[in-house]
Amino acid sequence: MYINKEDLDELEFPQLLAEIAPFAYSPKTRDKILELRPMNIDEAEVSLKKTSEYLSSFESSNAVPFDEYEDIENELKLMLIENYRLENVAFIKIKTLTEQIGKLQKFFPTMPETFPNLIQDVSALEYKKEIIDKIDKVFNRFGEVKSEASPILKELRTEIQHAKKAITENFNRALFNYGQSEFLDDIRETIIDDQRVLAVKSAYKKRVAGRVLGLSKTGSITYMQPDSVVKHHFKLKESQEEEKKEIDKILRKLTAELAEFQPQLWRYQMYIFDLDLTRAKSKFAEQINGILPKINRHKTLRLKDAFHPLLFLRNKAENKTIFPQTLALTEHNRIICISGPNAGGKSITLKTVGLLQLMIQTGILVPTHPKSEMFFFDKIMTDIGDNQSIENHLSTYSSRLKKMGGIIREADGETLLLIDEFGTGSDPELGGALAESFLEFFYDKKSFAIITTHYTNIKLVVEQLPNAENAAMLFNEETLEPMYKLEVGQAGSSFTFEVAEKNKIPRFIIHSAKKKVEHDIVNLDKTIVKLQQEKYEVEKLKTDLAERKESVEDKRDNLQKLNEQLQQKLFNFQKLYEDEHRKLQFGSKIEAFIDSYVKGKSRKDVVKDFVKILEQEKFRKIGADKDESKRLQVVKRKITQQLKKEDVIEKITETNEKIEEKRKSDRAVWMKEGQRVRITGSTSVGTIEKISRNKVTVNYGTFKTMIDADELERI
Repeated sequence: MYINKEDLDELEFPQLLAEIAPFAYSPKTRDKILELRPMNIDEAEVSLKKTSEYLSSFESSNAVPFDEYEDIENELKLMLIENYRLENVAFIKIKTLTEQIGKLQKFFPTMPETFPNLIQDVSALEYKKEIIDKIDKVFNRFGEVKSEASPILKELRTEIQHAKKAITENFNRALFNYGQSEFLDDIRETIIDDQRVLAVKSAYKKRVAGRVLGLSKTGSITYMQPDSVVKHHFKLKESQEEEKKEIDKILRKLTAELAEFQPQLWRYQMYIFDLDLTRAKSKFAEQINGILPKINRHKTLRLKDAFHPLLFLRNKAENKTIFPQTLALTEHNRIICISGPNAGGKSITLKTVGLLQLMIQTGILVPTHPKSEMFFFDKIMTDIGDNQSIENHLSTYSSRLKKMGGIIREADGETLLLIDEFGTGSDPELGGALAESFLEFFYDKKSFAIITTHYTNIKLVVEQLPNAENAAMLFNEETLEPMYKLEVGQAGSSFTFEVAEKNKIPRFIIHSAKKKVEHDIVNLDKTIVKLQQEKYEVEKLKTDLAERKESVEDKRDNLQKLNEQLQQKLFNFQKLYEDEHRKLQFGSKIEAFIDSYVKGKSRKDVVKDFVKILEQEKFRKIGADKDESKRLQVVKRKITQQLKKEDVIEKITETNEKIEEKRKSDRAVWMKEGQRVRITGSTSVGTIEKISRNKVTVNYGTFKTMIDADELERI
């Protein structure tokens, strides 16, 4: 994508990156954020998806186990030098980084639906636990080399401990012995070069066997190391030197071993840098309510409730209201011309669209409604603000013409143009004519553009172009205050005289100015003002009606659902009633068996009758199932045969009509109030209470139900 530094500055892109950078852990990642530039659609889409996935972890309890880290880029370069030795802290940094990779490789796969793109990155890494094992073999949890790192080191440290113990014991003994005499000063002992020494009065120094290590400032005290300590001290120093050499040997060996994993460690570092960048973007998105809109491969941009991110943050901090904008650019509506009064938000609208486009093409989530759609441009070219050049002695108009010349050379069908105060800076009539030619050129080039203007001729040209559209920043005609809302579909008035009157310009001057302006222009401006106000009222009424319609539809849906629930409950109740009725009849028969048995009927006869009933029930169920299966097979066979005929539809229709007519005529004869009926396939019998067209109310005694007449049969 092409965009020059001036255009980036005009759209405040560097300021945006400066807001994101502090969220990064690493200074290198912060520098990388400040250097971000738009990328191709495939790269940007992957970056956007990863950022959106990471953002989702803030909104749930699935916190990504990614903490602050120290980069090892320098260590990775040094470890390849032959016989090089890394410092202790470097090994701990390598271990921490490797552990971080292990945690992430365990975390992301547990939620594949939430983190599909983040899983791909971490899964591509080859996790090497041997790195941690090798470092743990040498270092303890405090970052110190273990005594067990080698047998020699363990032996040396044992010798060091013995020497230190001997020094302490011998020094304490000498201190006790000489302390009994008057040889020692009142302070008795002190520390010189990390060694305990006796504070001997200089007059008695020859009476004390030992090595002189120093004198006091006055010379009255001689600091001496007792002879019994000296040999142990030299042994300690010798062992400590050997210890340093052994540690150096161990760490050089460990450095060489880890150098074998340098390619994997390098990939770990690059992955962590990228994840740090993704996290910083997602943290910024959290601040501005950023989302991932639909990314189109075709040329359709629809921004709904879009905010300028920097203005959003500024107003949020100052507790001020910010107004979102809604607009669309498509192949059938490539150019939007915004008009309206000054300080109404025209320039902010241009910057909002431009900055959001830069963000999405750089892989940064944007503060818009989730139903927004965006696509990618090859070039974004701007002309916003005062471009007067002092160095080149160019006027504002000359500077803008120079920039316009560059835009004309570069503009094509893949370009987004953002031009503020289109054509201003020269004679209104001549400048308007030139601006009109510019507009027609960009239109013929099929460029996409959002421009702002006060020129009436530009508004009229836009009205005549099929793939261009006027828009206005709404203005309250009564209070003469800007509403900061973009209204697409009509041109806006500049409210020149109204604003002047509000700012206490004398009326006689305003009237004089009106007389000097052509009558048609004043009338056109008044008409635009009136249309704008009327359209605002219509839109407001339309919104109210839409809300009411939606409310009515919701209520209708709720009533329909409630009716379906009641019908289902009624059906269930009727089925339950039939089951209970059948059980009651079966119970009555059992009761009859009991009575006959009590009255003396033989057990054999009672059992015989009971078995007979059971067989009847069994036969009824099996027979019903078989009859239904046979009936379905016959129907299927007949339908298959009929479908093979050319006039099958007509015959079926005619047959159905005849059957329906016969059923209606038959039903008309017997169906009347008081007639005993039942639902087809049911055993419950009720009485017709009321007939209304094709609906019949049936009274079952304990309850009533309304049902289609077609579903009833007479008793």
